Amino acid sequence: MWILRARERAAAPWSNGGGVTREIAAHPPGAGWDGFAWRVSLADVTRDGPYSPLPGVRRILTVVDGAGLELTVDGAVRLLPGGHRPFGFPGGAATGSRLLDGPVINLNVMLREGRADATVEIVRGTWAPGPAPLASSSSSPPSSPSLSPSPGGGPDPVGGLLVVALEGGTRLTVPGETGEPGKFAVLRMERFDAALWPGPDVPPGGLRADGTVAVIRLSGPPAPRT
Repeated sequence: MWILRARERAAAPWSNGGGVTREIAAHPPGAGWDGFAWRVSLADVTRDGPYSPLPGVRRILTVVDGAGLELTVDGAVRLLPGGHRPFGFPGGAATGSRLLDGPVINLNVMLREGRADATVEIVRGTWAPGPAPLASSSSSPPSSPSLSPSPGGGPDPVGGLLVVALEGGTRLTVPGETGEPGKFAVLRMERFDAALWPGPDVPPGGLRADGTVAVIRLSGPPAPRT
């Protein structure tokens, strides 16, 4: 498990001046825009404007702070009020946003089509791992995790579990490293801190949060239909 503290993230200003982005995690680690399989970030949005087109990328957006926004995707208008409601849409679509009542913070999950998939759940209380994520366009789960080269040259699983605290002072309870029954570890998380379990394995006993968290289950590409 890796602990990713919010205070250690650098803010990258947008070229159009409409906000800043702070990357939480990406695969492969350190991958640029052309090389990631998946990327999770937080964006501070301060004004209305268009989104940069991202052909070949699927996006899942969740407003995690502020009154919300109105998203227009290929001419279709979607209202996304505050309240942690994930919404998926194709990154290559012509997309623009209008703030409903002041700045917002968005949790963004970006998935390279054919390389990664994900589910996003908003949890307060107990979360138990179910089947691996289903592809947005498929009813069949992946048959096995996909592997890609790691920076060191070895295999590096695309999948993983990422938990992002959406409230400050959250306590995350997970099974201890030994996996023994009744053994637990408690992780104290400030707002927007994250915990990442890389690879196909997730905490077998699930987890419990006493604050609101986003649970992002990541996987490799879906198995082809037969």
